[in-house]
Amino acid sequence: MTRFEVYVQPRASKTELAGTHGGAIKIRISAPALDNAANIALIEFVAAQLGVAKRCVRVAGGAKARNKILEIEGVTDDALRAAFPAFKSPERRSSSARK
Repeated sequence: MTRFEVYVQPRASKTELAGTHGGAIKIRISAPALDNAANIALIEFVAAQLGVAKRCVRVAGGAKARNKILEIEGVTDDALRAAFPAFKSPERRSSSARK
């Protein structure tokens, strides 16, 4: 399972990738942030971009915020980079850095 941060701009003129915002992938969503519509549209968009089922994409954090953490099942970091060029793998800390 892969986790990454996105910044969502609801009520945009169209749903699209829009670069980065504060280190997160910025995605413009045409749906409003009412009744979970923007989160549903976000899941549909990300699943379509990655070619996975919608059930493989989950909002793991920030359901009511613009900054969200997404969890994706069955997708490698390379596939994420291909779909979202701004994607950066989370840095793994070495054992020497945990002092």
